[in-house]
Amino acid sequence: MKFAIQVNEGPYQHQAADSAYFFAKAALEKGHEIFRVFFYHDGVNNSTRLTTPPQDDRNVVARWAELAEQHDLDMVVCVAAAQRRGVVDEGEAQRNGKDATNIDPRFRISGLGQLVEAAIQSDRLVVFGD
Repeated sequence: MKFAIQVNEGPYQHQAADSAYFFAKAALEKGHEIFRVFFYHDGVNNSTRLTTPPQDDRNVVARWAELAEQHDLDMVVCVAAAQRRGVVDEGEAQRNGKDATNIDPRFRISGLGQLVEAAIQSDRLVVFGD
């Protein structure tokens, strides 16, 4: 089965990001395909490379990045939600006159069309969070 996953919550204030990660990991281990993971609303905070949790806590951003690298996952961050929350890649930094970026390189910023395409191309769209 081919899945698209939508993550609507940030990495540390809600269980949704962890649940989405463990769902994706289990689906891949069972031989399913993940067409795309789309981070929306506060979920865009799962992509910031500046997250630095205490050593005894899980690093949700690193988990997602490692999973993406291991399975060549398409990890898309909603551009409008990212702009509202200060998640910036090189292109957005240039367009908006910012002097720094903070997105992990295994994620990319794009629009809602990527979510629509993922829903069309996949057998199931699974949404985590409100």
